[in-house]
Amino acid sequence: MPGPEAREDLLLLIEAARGAGRIAARYFRDDPETWDKPDDAGPVTEADLAVNDMLHDRLMDARPDYGWLSEETPDNHARLGAARVFVIDPIDGTRAFIEGSSAFSHSLAVVEDGVVIAAVVYLPIRGKLYAASLGGGATLNDRPIRASDARHFHEAEVLATKHTLGPAHWPHGVPEVTRAYRPSLAYRMALVGEGRFDAMLTFRATWEWDIAAGTLIITEAGGMATDMAGQGLRFNSASPKVDGVLAGAPVLHAAFLQARGNAA
Repeated sequence: MPGPEAREDLLLLIEAARGAGRIAARYFRDDPETWDKPDDAGPVTEADLAVNDMLHDRLMDARPDYGWLSEETPDNHARLGAARVFVIDPIDGTRAFIEGSSAFSHSLAVVEDGVVIAAVVYLPIRGKLYAASLGGGATLNDRPIRASDARHFHEAEVLATKHTLGPAHWPHGVPEVTRAYRPSLAYRMALVGEGRFDAMLTFRATWEWDIAAGTLIITEAGGMATDMAGQGLRFNSASPKVDGVLAGAPVLHAAFLQARGNAA
């Protein structure tokens, strides 16, 4: 039988994200207990785990036949056989959260056959809720958003690390853009969907839970989102990483691919 409409899943994600925000707010700037993950995988806090537990219980109770992929849950490849899968980052930007920065986010997505069909990126402290459903457009706090229509590097403000814009990565010369940065990948992508920035890029192998929600927000806002070679992003892979991300205004996206030596 067909699953719920994407809009129904979106409403479920919105409700769950708001609940996640209430939990995170209780720990924010209150010295949460923190651990380092094995294999230099970064920090995790008691807030991450509390949010993850709530989201798992709420979402899987509502959709027991869906699969589950989350940064804070040991992976179970049973998800590969599910028609739809929740792809979740309970707190994206954990280091920022620990440091007391409000730029962390909750990133929630539903994936069907490799494609994101519903997505939310929520910044509870900043009161910003980005949402999108496949074919339904993208919003910020219920208002439609639109990606930038920038066409040239000299006019572009781009979210990236200094390393990403280093000369080693650009055989045809580093694009002359204005660089900015935010600690949460999900938030960076949402900002591109909002049109506040013209593009975001990272060359690092990137976990699906960091970018699944942001991918749909960008594309439903009229932008482009691919890996760094220009290939479409697919989710719920056996190894849940993608080969970097390039997202932004369509013409600018093509210009970045050309500058990297890839066909637009």
